[in-house]
Amino acid sequence: MSVPSDSPRILVVGINYAPENIGTGKYTSEMCEWLTARGRAVRVVTAPPYYPAWMVWDGYRPLWYRRERISEVDVIRCPLWVPTKPSGITRILHLASFGLSSSLALLWSIGWRPTHVVSIAPTLANAPMAALVARLSGARSWLHIQDFELDAALDMGIVEAGPMKRLAMGLERLLLRSFDRVSTISPKMVERLGKKGVAPARRVLFPNWADIDAIQPLSRPSTYRQELGIPDDAVVALYSGNMGLKQGLELLGEAALRLRDEERLYFVFGGQGPGRDALEVQCAGLPNVRFLGLQPTERLKDWLGLADIHLLPQRADVADLVMPSKLTGMLASGRPTLATALPGTGVALALERSGRVVPPGDVEAFTSALRELAADPSVRKSLGDAARNQALSTLSRESILNRFEQALLAP
Repeated sequence: MSVPSDSPRILVVGINYAPENIGTGKYTSEMCEWLTARGRAVRVVTAPPYYPAWMVWDGYRPLWYRRERISEVDVIRCPLWVPTKPSGITRILHLASFGLSSSLALLWSIGWRPTHVVSIAPTLANAPMAALVARLSGARSWLHIQDFELDAALDMGIVEAGPMKRLAMGLERLLLRSFDRVSTISPKMVERLGKKGVAPARRVLFPNWADIDAIQPLSRPSTYRQELGIPDDAVVALYSGNMGLKQGLELLGEAALRLRDEERLYFVFGGQGPGRDALEVQCAGLPNVRFLGLQPTERLKDWLGLADIHLLPQRADVADLVMPSKLTGMLASGRPTLATALPGTGVALALERSGRVVPPGDVEAFTSALRELAADPSVRKSLGDAARNQALSTLSRESILNRFEQALLAP
């Protein structure tokens, strides 16, 4: 597709991108492809795909630059070091490796004459150079925050900053102030931007979306039931997505153990990540548990439709630092969600009419709520209908991206 010479030229930098099809990579890819389809020139500086398995995908080399074209988007892959077992210090080195390698690609892209520079967090490691390149190019700068990675790392103990915590938070505040606009994905997270010193005129709500046309409630049993040996009349509790440190996956294993005698209730855990091995050990020998890897995008409707109940565990110490990206697809599938969240948090507010919310880490409350939902199809139907209506009214990709484009290109 040829792009007019006077069209906006949008330079995007973020560590995750297609073919990754969950989390931040999915939304960055869809945003860029949508902008390109609108006639905008888009270049992406990113890393080779590695998430959520923490292993560079086949067909990609971690320590080389590579250029490719995906759906008319110009994509530059930068070298990346990926630790086998991510921990505090190795995560910092991992992100720093992309911050360094992407800096060279960003500086080189000044010659492309970008009119807008969009930096995606995580990771903030690429944000300082993005802000500098925007200034050198005379471009507008935009920082989009999918989760507050510094807060999460400190609050969860992934990184022990000690006396350096105040300095780290101060540097983050300075970085946020260096962008013309700063967006994030939920109203509660927008509030947090204010606490970090971002002025109201520079704060933007830019939520994640769902493909409400591709993901619809199933009117028949999912094909996964036969593949997994699950009866059509059984109740399926589904967890799908990243199996990382922020999810509190141990709660799922404990619930499966406590409900192992519920013959009509099956647990399906689909995904990859550092927490999967421990969950598999926890569930070893349970006849009501099935494990799968990440499922292809073209089967997403059947995959999410496998659920009678979606499971969304979350640790209390990440409340309003992240808004799980998987929630949009759950709502669009027209199924209720059982989540762990504190009252008044983003997840709790999002599920007021379309799910059930219990305190994080409360195994008894989680198990009890799951048992009640499994036993009451009429309640599941009512909550599922509300979830679908919520998706239709608030999660349209076209509507959300139209608003983003208008704000991005505004003078």
